[in-house]
Amino acid sequence: MTETVERTEVLVPEPAHALGALLGVEVPDLERDGLPLLWHWIYLLDRPAQTDLGPDGHPVRHTVPAPPEPGRRRMWAGGRVRAPGTLRCGIPATRRTAVQSIQHKTGRTGPLTFVVVEHQIVQRGEVVVDERQDLVYREATTGNADAPLAADAVPAGPDEWPIDVTPTLLFRYSALTYNAHRIHYDRDYARDVEGYPGLVTHGPLQALAMAEAARSRGYGAEPEFAYRLVSPLFDHQGMVVQASTAAEGITTAVRDHSGRQTASGLMRSTRP
Repeated sequence: MTETVERTEVLVPEPAHALGALLGVEVPDLERDGLPLLWHWIYLLDRPAQTDLGPDGHPVRHTVPAPPEPGRRRMWAGGRVRAPGTLRCGIPATRRTAVQSIQHKTGRTGPLTFVVVEHQIVQRGEVVVDERQDLVYREATTGNADAPLAADAVPAGPDEWPIDVTPTLLFRYSALTYNAHRIHYDRDYARDVEGYPGLVTHGPLQALAMAEAARSRGYGAEPEFAYRLVSPLFDHQGMVVQASTAAEGITTAVRDHSGRQTASGLMRSTRP
């Protein structure tokens, strides 16, 4: 049987105000209107002991999910979040986490392990957040990576939101989410050990930015957001977020300064 891990805490407003200041977005009335979609990612956090972290900063034991074997590197591939209720500050909340499935495959880079993790957040006996996260564990790689050739910049359009991705922004988001993965703030490690050309912009940060772009357009009652992270995004490439209304809901995307897409999503209301 899959182990279910629970964490309970009273949600306080300070992390939400910190996130709002980080992204420069409006913070709603947290007791009356509740937290916007995906803002639960800064609450009910795992806080592993320093001795439980691996060389890359990720926990390697006493965590759900645990890496399939030592040395494997984790990537956040996408997910789906549904909010059947409103998550509010000032009230105890319980997050229940369990691994739904594990699949082992072989790709071009070697063994891959696909893990689906489910989270549910309950307040006052009702599920207010229902989430699935899709994770991929791959073999470790080493060596330096050359930065990609510079491409002509594509200016942000009137319906796009450019975000200045700096080491400070990435470090502060890592701190806010208690994420010690070194690829987001340790440039030497990201380049020399994992072979990236720069600091990696968090996948969840891109998803959160897309959800915020959708919020600015009014995503309706009981929203559901499905998103995919399709390509790595590095700090020197910037981040441009877009949201537009379509028949099926609000489509979202993230691109770099040159126009290369790195994430996509669809926000829809599950209640008319």
